[in-house]
Amino acid sequence: MASTAGTPQRRPAPVISHQKKPSKHADAFYQIARPSYDYLPFGPYDTAEDFVSGLTEGLIHPNPANTLFAVYDKTKASETGHPDGAFAGAMGYSNGSSPNLAVEIAWVLISPEFQRTHVTTNAIGLLLNYALDLPEKGGLGLRRVVWQCSPFNGPSLKAAERMGFKKEAYSRWTYVMPEIKHIGNDRERRVGDPKPHLLGRDTVTLAVCWDDWETGVSEQVDASIARVA
Repeated sequence: MASTAGTPQRRPAPVISHQKKPSKHADAFYQIARPSYDYLPFGPYDTAEDFVSGLTEGLIHPNPANTLFAVYDKTKASETGHPDGAFAGAMGYSNGSSPNLAVEIAWVLISPEFQRTHVTTNAIGLLLNYALDLPEKGGLGLRRVVWQCSPFNGPSLKAAERMGFKKEAYSRWTYVMPEIKHIGNDRERRVGDPKPHLLGRDTVTLAVCWDDWETGVSEQVDASIARVA
């Protein structure tokens, strides 16, 4: 079970991280071309076991505010012979807050095979609909959905803006990147820094709020996910 692209359903289905056997989708993740982790403050993971232990068990499961969904391209159902179609990657929610009616779309890990197609657009659209639609329409009725990324990650910024997210903030030095990462914020660390060998990352914050949603963004998103490229 997973969230899907190429379908009018509005509510994402059950998720990788809450499955009794998350390796079911982790194994599928390692049978396709894997996405880049260059701009992310976690990963990469060399094996499905590393993916489960490092991401789903290490970052998702311990925090009830985080959820990870599998993403399938249902337009590939006839090609694959599987009703869900082709496995395309993962995407989820992070930093969910019931008291503040807010959540972030995060863990965006779409295979290069499906990038620049309808898949990412539809997956983002499903998560936006479920988060921002009122409960009477099958949604959560949240007031705010956030998107955060490196300012150097142009495709991520464009994907968010295409779906109606508005830039709100530029935050400096938000992450200390893992040693394996070679893309930071292009600024030197000061003499005496406790982690002089690790790059820093800045973050651009974008958001769609309920008033954006009800004054045009909902229709914009629905028109985008209705197209299958």
